[in-house]
Amino acid sequence: MADFLRVTVHDRVGWIEYDRPPVNAFHWEMLREVPEALGEQLADPAVRVVVFGSALEAHFSVGADLRVFADMDDEGMRGWVDVCHDLVRRMRASPKPLLAAVHGTAVGGGLEIVLHCDVRFAASTARLGQPEIDIGFIPPVGATQALARLLGRPRALRFLYDGGLLSAEEAHGVGLVDVVVTPERVREEVQGYAEGLARKPARALAAIRRCITEGVDLPFDEGLAIEREEAVALGATADFREGLGAFLGKRPPVWSD
Repeated sequence: MADFLRVTVHDRVGWIEYDRPPVNAFHWEMLREVPEALGEQLADPAVRVVVFGSALEAHFSVGADLRVFADMDDEGMRGWVDVCHDLVRRMRASPKPLLAAVHGTAVGGGLEIVLHCDVRFAASTARLGQPEIDIGFIPPVGATQALARLLGRPRALRFLYDGGLLSAEEAHGVGLVDVVVTPERVREEVQGYAEGLARKPARALAAIRRCITEGVDLPFDEGLAIEREEAVALGATADFREGLGAFLGKRPPVWSD
């Protein structure tokens, strides 16, 4: 049972929502709960898609509770970063689609977790940023790597150098978020999109996610090798046969999973 997260499942969509008023600032207990909750959602056969969100209206998350860092020594910082990187690796290895539902303020580690999601929805009133430079720090939840891949090296460097906040529209313009909607429709839009994904064949979704997530960091031919492996494996599945039969027979497919 998580004390600082609201973990629920609705129509095969799992929600992991931060719930530590007033601003969803991460301390040790809350930080440790996130990878644990994600692991549970990924292991639950009733969950087909996972969404990261917030139970608070005004804030998605302001990232780390800086009071945690005040007396932290080198060993403590290594431990903090290790937990963060464990979460990043779990997110990257996820066989299930990961979505983000952002409203209010998403900065620091709060935004970093969003960057590792597949599709990012934001309220039109959201504000997003990585202000770590202003405390002489860097983002430690994989943002240096995710931003370079999302924005390209020059934009990623400038974003982290500046440390400022972007509006939802500005974030959409540079590729930090994918969909901008009115605040009152964020949850509805994300849930609807997630339910649509949940109706698709899970094995094919996992294959797409693996090819893109792993392949983007590899030489082209090595990425092709992953694509070949996944294509051959999918070709032997009942869902592929069902998909072919449904298409040729002009009927809706009935997936095995």
